[in-house]
Amino acid sequence: MPHKRAITTEHAPKAVGPYSQAIVANGFVFCSGQIPLDPATGKLIDSAEIGDHVRRVMENLRAVLEAAGSNFSKVVKTTIFVARMEDFPEVNKAYAVFFTETPPARATVQAGGLPLGSRVEIEMTALAS
Repeated sequence: MPHKRAITTEHAPKAVGPYSQAIVANGFVFCSGQIPLDPATGKLIDSAEIGDHVRRVMENLRAVLEAAGSNFSKVVKTTIFVARMEDFPEVNKAYAVFFTETPPARATVQAGGLPLGSRVEIEMTALAS
């Protein structure tokens, strides 16, 4: 039976349901979707700028990856969920800063609704080491 290990860090928001922040299995880190929650307060950040929301999500994901012994250079696939496709140019601009070399494969999907009324959610898969 394959081994899997749950990842938990206080540097990213706690799971708000029955899921792990990430799972390490078979040489990969599977990060659950993150929304722009402040890890200290557990609340959505207070900003009208979608770029700020993306940066908070990416910092949350960075913390999860680091807790798993990985980092952005090892990310192989992401999925971005946006509430409004009109936000895509600004989402893309903020996201691109985190992947300057060999960006991962990616899909972007407009979602009918996201947790807690968020405007963006991002999930990632990375190499574990």
